[in-house]
Amino acid sequence: MRKTAVIALGGNALSREDQRGTIDEQYANAKAMAKSIRSLIRKDWKIVVVHGNGPQVGNLAIQNARSAGLVPAHPLYMLGAMTQGALGSLICRALHEVCGEEIPGAVAVITHTEVDADDPAFDKPTKPIGPFFSAEEAETAKTERGWEMIEDSGRGYRRVVPSPAPKGPVELNSIIELIKTGHVVVAAGGGGIPVVRDGSTYTGVDAVIDKDFAAERLADACNADALVMVTGVANVKLNFGTPDEETVYNMSTGEARAHLADGQFPPGSMGPKISAATHFVEGSTTEHPRLSAITTPELVYATLDNNYGAIQGHRGTRIKPPKPPEALSAPTSEERSGATSGA
Repeated sequence: MRKTAVIALGGNALSREDQRGTIDEQYANAKAMAKSIRSLIRKDWKIVVVHGNGPQVGNLAIQNARSAGLVPAHPLYMLGAMTQGALGSLICRALHEVCGEEIPGAVAVITHTEVDADDPAFDKPTKPIGPFFSAEEAETAKTERGWEMIEDSGRGYRRVVPSPAPKGPVELNSIIELIKTGHVVVAAGGGGIPVVRDGSTYTGVDAVIDKDFAAERLADACNADALVMVTGVANVKLNFGTPDEETVYNMSTGEARAHLADGQFPPGSMGPKISAATHFVEGSTTEHPRLSAITTPELVYATLDNNYGAIQGHRGTRIKPPKPPEALSAPTSEERSGATSGA
């Protein structure tokens, strides 16, 4: 039976920090991810892609604010919908170019994600979006646009918006049917368009949902076998940035929870990925074990295949149910020499 993997692709993976974020740059980055997806398709995986949109929706919000005197401004949730359509198109085009006739098609589903109207996140914005600003620019944005701004890791100031917890995708049944037919599905882009439900009516709310948590909710709902967090580092690290830094290749859910409690994974960086990945794996059963992986686009194949290839290098980090215990174990010499075909 074919397995299903939900791949959570960060918005920064499409628009990298050292790039301007042009369409050509984003398309080239999408093609790199598409090549990794092709490797999994050739191993008979069914694929769902969930992408972030932090840089893109932030940039669009700036365009929206500056053109408000010429055309009507749009609320944040509609800007999220716009980035969903744009990035969904970009990713699907890259998949068609790279995978060709190896897939029936790539389909982007405009996805709404239900949230709780009373979620306390609406009173405490924490989700950074858009580019970095100087202190002076940040103060201007606060006074003239009413934006919440925070200092971000010594790199400058960024706008922050509410990030409520996702309940699940409204379009789940349609997504599942597309998965069954073998299509590569792009869904819950940017975490999904945040909506609250009132009977049969859905109302948009201004927020940006964390794509890692949205991907976990989608992966759980469609009973996926694997949840992959694609990021800019090959592996999870303990004691990151210190002389005691340690690479983690394998981690049980219990150890992941313990490291979260110890503050190893900050909320603004690796924390959401570890939390979402762990929660997904905790839904494992004896009949249907689950796996989470955290790594770069280039190492997705090797990580899901549990292989250490001479061409690709070490695999990423795997989070598995607590039995058997294998936390923090480095690859053996036999594993390091194992070949893999990630083309």
